[in-house]
Amino acid sequence: MADSAKTELLINAGVYETRLAVIEDGVLQEVHIERSHCQGLVGNIYKGVVVRVLPGMQAAFVDIGLERAGFIHVGEVMPFRDPDAQAIDFSSPDADIRKWLKEGQEILVQVLKDPLGAKGARLTTHLSVAARFLVYMPDLNYIGVSVRLEDEAERERLQKLVGEILKVEQPCGYIIRTVAEGASAKELGSDMTFLQKLWQTISDKASQSTAPAIIHEDLPLYKRAIRDMVNDNVERVRIDDESVYDELIEFSRCFMSGIEDKLTFYQNPMSIFDMYGVESDLQNALERRVPLKSGGYLVIDQTEAMTTIDVNTGGYVGSLNLEETAFKTNLEAAQVIAHQVRLRNLGGIIILDFIDMTDEAHKQQLIETLERVLAHDHARTHVSDISPLGLVQMTRKRTQESLQQQLCEACPTCGGRGMVKSLEALCNEMMRDLVRQSRTYENASGFIVIAHYDLVDWLSNEESQRLVELEACLNKPLRLKGDTMMPREQYDVVLM
Repeated sequence: MADSAKTELLINAGVYETRLAVIEDGVLQEVHIERSHCQGLVGNIYKGVVVRVLPGMQAAFVDIGLERAGFIHVGEVMPFRDPDAQAIDFSSPDADIRKWLKEGQEILVQVLKDPLGAKGARLTTHLSVAARFLVYMPDLNYIGVSVRLEDEAERERLQKLVGEILKVEQPCGYIIRTVAEGASAKELGSDMTFLQKLWQTISDKASQSTAPAIIHEDLPLYKRAIRDMVNDNVERVRIDDESVYDELIEFSRCFMSGIEDKLTFYQNPMSIFDMYGVESDLQNALERRVPLKSGGYLVIDQTEAMTTIDVNTGGYVGSLNLEETAFKTNLEAAQVIAHQVRLRNLGGIIILDFIDMTDEAHKQQLIETLERVLAHDHARTHVSDISPLGLVQMTRKRTQESLQQQLCEACPTCGGRGMVKSLEALCNEMMRDLVRQSRTYENASGFIVIAHYDLVDWLSNEESQRLVELEACLNKPLRLKGDTMMPREQYDVVLM
């Protein structure tokens, strides 16, 4: 989130879907969506009972109260080792599952992988709870840093900072996440306070529960938003559901005291997303074409491999020369691209095709502008220089599915190609098919073609002469029947 932007969070809580909008300086920047039927078990902590030990597999089954018992391997039961230690020797006596687990034993486990088909959930005894920048692991005997955080100086800074906050020389029990890059002592300290309180709550519930029982569920979207997003820049969090509002008030009092005053129950009859224009912004964020104020526009195409963004001048011709027109359009496009990438939650490889420029100073200024506006994005981004082909390659860390992937599915007509066959191509295809059918069904008295009205109109008007010729070739009568329910690229041939 931008350091100086005035931020509001809007929480639209429904029975089956919760949506979160991040508004900065009055502009929609992010949308997060969580559907109740899509919530998995990964991260949940259970108090379970070992129901079967399998020495031959060095594993065990644990009843955690689900339809199928969970599965745990000895490697997920043995104590953590020093990160510099050699790999586990699973032939050693220490790696015997019977040394660690017995039938009837009660243990705390966490879900690593959801149940799939006939397989139960994959489990571990190495429990962890996460905050925005840190992960707390109570049985960890060292401090770790995500391997994706590659800057050695930053790794050392964060490790030292955590040690200073904990007031110990050899801090332990924490993993520093990739997103902690650049985090301040205050932000890390807030995470530690939250995690300590959360772990105490889990410990108390575990000691009071009888197995099998669920001890901790991963937080729903609206609680994660309070935990991860509410900082000094957030002026207000508006919630349109009273029960969710009450939950968040209690949650903030228990784990994040001091932010209750920022929580507001939205009671207006108009939908909260309609009131703030989020619904229309969401619809626009699914469009392929994005207009620029100057008259130019962007074309955004998402594919499985990458996303491409093409910059066009459109109706903008400028008042000076072609170079200045391209430069001004590109600078405006850089601002809009940064916003669209974040709003649409585009991740992975992104190729930017700016308008060609010849001035090296203009090219450098464009890259600097793009990097500056992308710096407000919470996801890590990397921008390359303009390539010899005039393209800018950038990457953005994937955090979840893009907005398009969450809200859309492949078109049933074109199958996700984004194009359909022309009427002329369909006409030729259908005629070839009729010739084949006439040879297969020589005794048929005629054929009826059921197709979309567009194709029927094309055949009846534009290709009427060809229909006469086709009937003569088939030596059988041919009738056309329009059907509005028939997909445009499909047709049926029925024997008369």
